[in-house]
Amino acid sequence: QVQLVESGGGLVQAGASLRLSCAASERTVGSYVMGWFRQAPGKEREFVAAISRFGINTSYGDSVKGRFTISRDHAKNAVYLQMNSLKPEDTAVYYCALSGQSAVTAHIPGAYNYWGQGTQVTVSS
Repeated sequence: QVQLVESGGGLVQAGASLRLSCAASERTVGSYVMGWFRQAPGKEREFVAAISRFGINTSYGDSVKGRFTISRDHAKNAVYLQMNSLKPEDTAVYYCALSGQSAVTAHIPGAYNYWGQGTQVTVSS
């Protein structure tokens, strides 16, 4: 059973930056696609970003392209989400997830087998 623990959320003003971290309990997560999703109250879970098994390929949701960057550190069993130029509409609970499928389905929540508990990001205007 893989455990994923997110951290780094908080309350910031519009235009600020935050870096989210996701720590995995097992080293083998380096062999899997890792993704970030978010969910705002009353809305469906939204794809934010994903990174391929060896960090070669990344993909992003349209609303965060050019502002967010996903990365991974195999030595630390960790995945990160650097969020710049934050907007009030970025306010949501952010979840880290692990997928046993290929990067082709990285944008689909159902493709992910394990999820973290989430970390709240609130952006004030």
